[in-house]
Order: sequence, then C-alpha cells, then structure tokens
Amino acid sequence: MRYLLWISRISLFLLLFGFALKNDTPTVLHYYLGYEWHAPLALILLIFFAIGVGVGLMAGFTTIFRQRREIAQLKSKEKA
Repeated sequence: MRYLLWISRISLFLLLFGFALKNDTPTVLHYYLGYEWHAPLALILLIFFAIGVGVGLMAGFTTIFRQRREIAQLKSKEKA
C-alpha cells in the first residue's frame, strides 16, 4: 500500500510538473485602476490555488477552535 501511495504521488507530481512546463508563456493578469501583472500561467494558478487553500484552512480552523472551546467548557462543567 505504501508503494502505491508513492507511485500516485510521483505520478501527480509529474503530471503537474508537465502542466507547468507546457504553460510557461507569459500571461497578463489585469487588476483594477490599470494595474497589470505579467507572469507565467502556471505560477498564477499556483498562487491562487495556495490562496484558496489558505482561506479554506482558516474557515475550517474557526469551526475547530469553536468546538474545542465548547469541549473545554463542557469538561469544566463536568468537573464542578
């Protein structure tokens, strides 16, 4: 099972690496007020994917912290 996991990781890496190599042409990202950013398409996608993962993790952490606080309150009530 461990080997299958490593094979799938390597395959995914090679697939994404090939995607990045094929999409290395400069792309223009237009902002408001006339601002522009020139970067490879793969880099732009990677950055926005990372931002999305970060926002998703922060949204999940709020639920986890709220649940931990509730558990701590229930444990303190149980001891009393």
